[in-house]
Amino acid sequence: MTVQTAQSPGIIRDYIALTKPRIISLLLVTAVGGMVLAAKGFPDPTIAAFVLVCGYLAAGGAHALNHYLERDLDRSMRRTQQRPVASGRVSPLQALIFGIVLNLAAFVMLSAFVNVLSAALTLSGTLIYIFVYTIGLKRSTPQNIVIGGAAGAVPPMVGWAAVTGTVGLPAVYLFAIIFFWTPPHFWALALLIKDDYARAGVPMLPVVSSLAETKKQILLYTLVLVALTVMFFTTGAVGWIYLISVVVLGAIFIYRAIVLMRLDEIQGAKSLYLYSLLYLALLFLAVMVDGALSD
Repeated sequence: MTVQTAQSPGIIRDYIALTKPRIISLLLVTAVGGMVLAAKGFPDPTIAAFVLVCGYLAAGGAHALNHYLERDLDRSMRRTQQRPVASGRVSPLQALIFGIVLNLAAFVMLSAFVNVLSAALTLSGTLIYIFVYTIGLKRSTPQNIVIGGAAGAVPPMVGWAAVTGTVGLPAVYLFAIIFFWTPPHFWALALLIKDDYARAGVPMLPVVSSLAETKKQILLYTLVLVALTVMFFTTGAVGWIYLISVVVLGAIFIYRAIVLMRLDEIQGAKSLYLYSLLYLALLFLAVMVDGALSD
């Protein structure tokens, strides 16, 4: 395998690919939701810009470190064999340095131009993703995504902290919503690529348990998630627009999870996975609309 030089035509594309921009886009939506809810309207543009830029840098850096650490797994899975490090287009050392530099830049800029709390929370997301999920849990337990999923739940807390300088109860609820959303979302995907995970020796739930048990867990976590989103309304931090939205979105989520249980094999897994992405985006859009219209 040949590592590209800095002058290679595709190197910029490969470094962007290291950051996994499609995943980051949803994370940034949740960060904006936290900011709008905290500001009860549109947040300060400068703060918002720093949160979005630094959020991308930190998440992108975490993903680059993930490429570095999981290059052996990526080579053994068809879905990931062509990733920049796994394919040899970017060297492991380059990915490691790139990931560290991006996270340092995000931490320094947030500390200097926003506040230290938002910087520390952002860094915590990377540390959880790398040390708890990637190194500690992914190869050792089917509960890896349940616990490690906390990393992806940090952005709305960062948005809230950037505006208020604190971590309030609404921020904790937003964190918890994403935390409980992650297992049904990720297990639906894992059903689709369970053979890849099995070949790589990764103990994702569908690999070490039956399809029926995986589908049951998806439904149980979906029920908890929907209950939690409704409970958030009782705090008074969000209003009726949010409540109506999450009831409708949640009902569809539950229905799709039930359909998945009733269908044979992995039928319905792809539609549930795709809906879960739309669900989270629309939920946080409802949070933003509600927050902007609250005062």
